[in-house]
Amino acid sequence: QVHLVESGGGLVQAGDSLRLSCVVSESTFPTYAMGWFRQAPGTEREFVAIKRWPGGTAEYADSVKGRFTISRDDIRTSAVYLQMNNLKPEDTAVYFCMAQASGSGRRYFGQGTQVTVSS
Repeated sequence: QVHLVESGGGLVQAGDSLRLSCVVSESTFPTYAMGWFRQAPGTEREFVAIKRWPGGTAEYADSVKGRFTISRDDIRTSAVYLQMNNLKPEDTAVYFCMAQASGSGRRYFGQGTQVTVSS
């Protein structure tokens, strides 16, 4: 069973920054992409960012482009981060880490970490 552990959420003010972290508990679990999704109350889970390898290409939702950056740990390659700058109240949501398995393409999600941005 694959487990993803997120951390770094919290309560901040508009304009502040946060850095989310995610680690796959089984470090040798083969993946070819990891990313972030979020879900605000009363809404469906939505895509935020994804990074694929090899090549390291990244994609972002239009709502976060220019403010959020996804990166992968060069050494601990089972870890990814989401640097969130200039946070807005509409970024308030539970953020879920996602890992996509090599071969099957199956997606695994973590339990989520709460991000709350006050105006």
